[in-house]
Amino acid sequence: MKLLIKGLLLIAVPTLFELILIGFLFKAERDAASADAWKDHTMRVRVAGSELVRAVLRQDVALRDMVLANDDSRLGGPDLWTQLTQSAEDLKNLVSDNPPQVQRVADMEQLIDRFHTWYDAVIAAAPDQATAIAAMLDPTGRRTLRSLEADLHDFLADEQTLDIQRTRAAADARFQLQASLLIAGIGSLIAGALSVFLFSRGIAGRLATLTSNARNLAENHPLAPPVAGTDEIADLDEVLHQTALRLADAARTEASFKQTLESRARELADANESLRVQTRDNEMFIYSVSHDLRSPLVNLQGFGKELRLACQDVRQEIDRSDLPPEQKKRILTLIDRDVGEALHYLQTAVGRAAGIIDALLRLSRAGRVEYRRQEVDVAAIVRRVVDAMQSTIRERAVIVDVRDLPPSLGDPTAIEQVFGNLVGNAVNYLDKSRPGQIEIGASDHYDGFHTYYVKDNGMGIPAAYMDKMFRAFQRLHGDAAKGEGIGLALVRRVVERHGGKTWVQSTEGVGTTFFVSLPAWNPAALLAPEPAAASPE
Repeated sequence: MKLLIKGLLLIAVPTLFELILIGFLFKAERDAASADAWKDHTMRVRVAGSELVRAVLRQDVALRDMVLANDDSRLGGPDLWTQLTQSAEDLKNLVSDNPPQVQRVADMEQLIDRFHTWYDAVIAAAPDQATAIAAMLDPTGRRTLRSLEADLHDFLADEQTLDIQRTRAAADARFQLQASLLIAGIGSLIAGALSVFLFSRGIAGRLATLTSNARNLAENHPLAPPVAGTDEIADLDEVLHQTALRLADAARTEASFKQTLESRARELADANESLRVQTRDNEMFIYSVSHDLRSPLVNLQGFGKELRLACQDVRQEIDRSDLPPEQKKRILTLIDRDVGEALHYLQTAVGRAAGIIDALLRLSRAGRVEYRRQEVDVAAIVRRVVDAMQSTIRERAVIVDVRDLPPSLGDPTAIEQVFGNLVGNAVNYLDKSRPGQIEIGASDHYDGFHTYYVKDNGMGIPAAYMDKMFRAFQRLHGDAAKGEGIGLALVRRVVERHGGKTWVQSTEGVGTTFFVSLPAWNPAALLAPEPAAASPE
């Protein structure tokens, strides 16, 4: 049973009981009021009947005074008998609920009429006292009065009996009223006590258990046994027990995940340490190899210059010699073509090797340089980069459009190196068959990073080479510009050290857009540690 129904029953049952008691109280009060009213009615009837007869008796005494003492001061006026008739009718209406009494009033009314006839006969004989006395001595008047008094006695006796009965009924009604009041009070107390008992037994105690279970769940303590019932309290307690089971499962899963995470963290720490050692060893190896290779390359370059000078001396000696022209021509051809070409390739290879060694050193240093993070005016950096390339830009008639560039957080030198490489690539790999256009701007702001882009309408990148663009020593259009192919690799390394990402979109023959995301300028970010390098996209 739902709590709403239980609550309604707890309210409805006592209320219904109290309404029944109120109904009994109302009936008892109405009965008492009715009994009192009937008692008062009986009293009015008795008074009215007595007054009616007394008025007739007073006229009898007044008639005697008139005849015997010639005193007519107390005789009634002409409207006396009309009033008596009206009083008799009123009395008859008062006892209309009691037919025997109505008949008695009718009999008294006839007797009053008979007395009135006798009364008028005596009045008519009044001028002659003797005649009036003789008329007054007529036994008709006496019998009439005695009958009237007898009827009044019976009438009053019956009314007294009714008065006794109605008084007893009024007392009984008042007793019933008092008893009903007492029963209503006791019943209300019983109904209230029963409601409190049912609430405590069916709701309050179960609510206390539910509250205790909720507290135990919050404090991670064992829960009490489930609450019995089918209402909302039982449903909520069942939810609490199910939640406790899920929390226990989640705790076990969390412990397992924690162990796995700790294990993975140890593995990651070991891997990071191994990577750090390998990076250090690689940097030491690169430095050592570059240092060891630089001396032979310098020697090769020096010996190549000496050989070229020697070849010039040999050519001069041959020119001054007396050798036959054919022999001179063959020797000079060997010196100019074979030896000169070999020396040219040798010096070119030495320069290429020296450039690669320098590139390796720059790439290795990119991971060891300590950045000074501060607000970077990217717009000013880009303007400076573009100004530095103005000679090439004007020579190739390139249109450079620099849009609004918000400031970022990072190392100004490193970020200038990023845009220097990106803008340099855009200028170097333009399509010579159409006017060059380069656009530099910022596309959006997401999760604390600004995304900058360098867009050109150059040669474009074939889809097969897209994954290789940020690898070191990868050059797609090697004949378009000089370099070792580490510029984009340096860009990615620098951007990742700033916590950002690099990616590219390109269509061959249409153009290329390079994107880099860098931290947005935020003074609070200066208090944060240096962001971890993001994985390549």
